[in-house]
Amino acid sequence: MAEKQKRKRFTIPEALDEIQNRSDVEVTDSSDSSNAEYDEEEDTFFLLSRDPVYDQEDDQLDETSGPSGTSSTAAPQPSSPPAEATSPLSSEDDEDEEFVPPARKTRRSSASSRYMTRRSQGASASTTRVSPSPAPAPSQSKRGQQRRRGPAGKRPKQAISGRGDGDDDQEWWCNPEEPDVEPPLPKFEPKHPSGPRIDRTAAWSPLSLFKLFFSSSTIHTILNNTNDNAARRKASGMHFKWSPFTVENFYIFLAVILYSGMVHVHSRSDMWRREWPYDFTFPRSCMTRDTFEAIFWSLHLCDIKEDEENQKKKGTPEYDRLFKIKPLYSQIVTACNSLFQPCREISIDERMVASKARIGFRQYMRDKPTKFGYKLFVLAESCSGYTWNFFVYQGKTANVQGEGLSFTSVMDLMNFALLGKGYHLYVDNFYTSPALFQQLATNCTAACGTIRQTHIGFPKTKLNELPKKAERGDMRWLRKDNLLFVKWKDTTEVTVCSSFHKAYSGDSTRRRVKEDGQWHNKNIPVPDAIRDYNRYMGGVDLSDAMIQYYSVRGKTMRWYKTFFYHFVDIAVVNSYILFKLLAIGRGETPMSHKRFREVLMKEMVDKAQAAVAAAAPRPTLSTTCMPMYFGQTATDQRRVCVVCKDQGRKVKTPVYCSKCDVALCFTSSRNCFKDYHLRK
Repeated sequence: MAEKQKRKRFTIPEALDEIQNRSDVEVTDSSDSSNAEYDEEEDTFFLLSRDPVYDQEDDQLDETSGPSGTSSTAAPQPSSPPAEATSPLSSEDDEDEEFVPPARKTRRSSASSRYMTRRSQGASASTTRVSPSPAPAPSQSKRGQQRRRGPAGKRPKQAISGRGDGDDDQEWWCNPEEPDVEPPLPKFEPKHPSGPRIDRTAAWSPLSLFKLFFSSSTIHTILNNTNDNAARRKASGMHFKWSPFTVENFYIFLAVILYSGMVHVHSRSDMWRREWPYDFTFPRSCMTRDTFEAIFWSLHLCDIKEDEENQKKKGTPEYDRLFKIKPLYSQIVTACNSLFQPCREISIDERMVASKARIGFRQYMRDKPTKFGYKLFVLAESCSGYTWNFFVYQGKTANVQGEGLSFTSVMDLMNFALLGKGYHLYVDNFYTSPALFQQLATNCTAACGTIRQTHIGFPKTKLNELPKKAERGDMRWLRKDNLLFVKWKDTTEVTVCSSFHKAYSGDSTRRRVKEDGQWHNKNIPVPDAIRDYNRYMGGVDLSDAMIQYYSVRGKTMRWYKTFFYHFVDIAVVNSYILFKLLAIGRGETPMSHKRFREVLMKEMVDKAQAAVAAAAPRPTLSTTCMPMYFGQTATDQRRVCVVCKDQGRKVKTPVYCSKCDVALCFTSSRNCFKDYHLRK
């Protein structure tokens, strides 16, 4: 066994001299090299056990991939390389004097091996004694280019724009200073002019606008179904006082419901109490408590017989879970769509209607203020908060297409035939997906929304991404498949996707920050997509706030009555928005929301009382007891008074009762007219 060769160790200056004095390796100028460049600085880094890439771009490299995401292993060498080409520091004549660098960490060993391989290839190409080595693989060539450019070098043009062909190797998160091309916006062409779609020159009152949502046909349908339900309940043995439900009673009933949203009492019956501190004049003066409770108990929105037929289908695909609210539900949605044309900015979000009734499609949403209730998907105008379209979520049993609930809910709410083209839609991370935004783009609709980084289609590249400890206001952006992805650091990292925004236009926003122990306001950069998202995403929240201010306070265990209350709230809020926009269009100062509800209640009561007075028969002499003379004077055609005759006296009088047609004394000393009618 051959004796182990003894290796000579050099100091760094001796190693440099040894490289230059080698007789078997020719070092040429880097300008004459065809395959690789010779860099004295890189040699120094290597001899000092330092890596030029990992020491300068350590935050962009990992153990297995480089800046382009390719494998970190060295390029394959020829199957039988010449012995003299294995290392520029060794030779056949002096093997015992091989230079051995100090031990290195595991993470940097792979980079050193790659560096040695590249150096050996460059040395092989620059010497006359060694045949040229094969050209490196394309991925290795790209990797070598990115590594040699250093942190101050220029990125490839394709990496700067981020407009790759879908390969993560060509994606790169760009800095805000790098230029971005603003995508073309779809032309805004609404189906009708934006704003109220009613006669703007007419004098609209709060009640007249409310009646646009509760049409006469819908009211009569509710009246007929409620009367039928009351008759069924009485036939089943329930005892309560009931009179036919009329239009006049319906408006007073609605006025009491609106009143309960403005005056809060512990129990609904407290509104009719006469003791202090209740003693409310309204609603006691317009409707008795028993009448209101009888209407509320018997309230029914759908046909009784059709509802019974639908209940027989329970458990089958033909069963309609929302059949009990369908007449009013369909009318409200149709009215909301037809009475208003939204402006360009719209938003979609969920809304919770509070209820703890035991029914299959009741939802629990942990992050909502109202955690238990029924979930509605709502499309609202961002500026005014007008509820333009909505539908009730029926749970997982409802038919949902393969794209998922977040996709189908948006496409169902976006009625392109009624909206038109060019709208800007804002959604949150539940709905946002590249597939949805691409589908909206085919319908000439732009979209913007927050997005989850784990979502399918979100760029997975880590190149130049936002650092974990980034300062407030730092951002990165990337374009992929005509979509803009933005990362922005606020209190936390925010990610947004948009199909129509430019990455950054130089805008800023004010934030309260703490520096040197002091809180103060500071302007920080903000991307265009996040700026507009914060401005226009709150359309549904604005609508919810206006509903909650004076929401109807009705306790019920019947789920369809809960929806009846909510539909009343939607109709009132949308009526107020129309009233406000009409007043602004005329240059007037609109009344407040509270005042609008007060006027609406008064108009409902006045309309009901006027209708009752008009429907009541006018009194006539034949139907009313009135004292009349038989003749023209007090002495003509006198007759015997029937009261005096019964008392055994025979007294004549010229007065008689117009209805009873009997003679009665009517003087200051004797009033037989009064006595006769009191004893009847």
